[in-house]
Amino acid sequence: MNKLFVSILLMAFALSLDACTDKKHVGFEMLPDNAQKTITQHFGKDAFLFVSIERENLFLEYDVSLKDGTDLEFDRDGNLKSVDCLQRRVPDGLVPENVLAYVNANHPNTYIIEWGMDDLRWKAELNNSLELIFDYNGEFYRYDD
Repeated sequence: MNKLFVSILLMAFALSLDACTDKKHVGFEMLPDNAQKTITQHFGKDAFLFVSIERENLFLEYDVSLKDGTDLEFDRDGNLKSVDCLQRRVPDGLVPENVLAYVNANHPNTYIIEWGMDDLRWKAELNNSLELIFDYNGEFYRYDD
């Protein structure tokens, strides 16, 4: 009888923890159209692994994991906020042209592996671990320390 009681308590505790979290997994079709189009266009629909919907403060975000380990983050409207391709190249179409031009001109033989917003500035990490900061318009600002 005690084992049954302890098991019920543990199950209730686990369910209460799950209810407190603001993160849940959903299917590809639950992503906003913009996000679906971005993934399909740059990675292919078959690359999809899973989506987590996360509520951060009052904002809804979609965290997408692909089979190759790539992680993407979208806002509630499906606009791309960040992409981390691990050591693979971020598809050029996901990075503003002036940022690509800057990287190609000033850091030949490198490529962007991570791209996203950081403290109201854009941040690009290169495959040589160098991190570059750009303003919101995509103009080079500085190197990250």
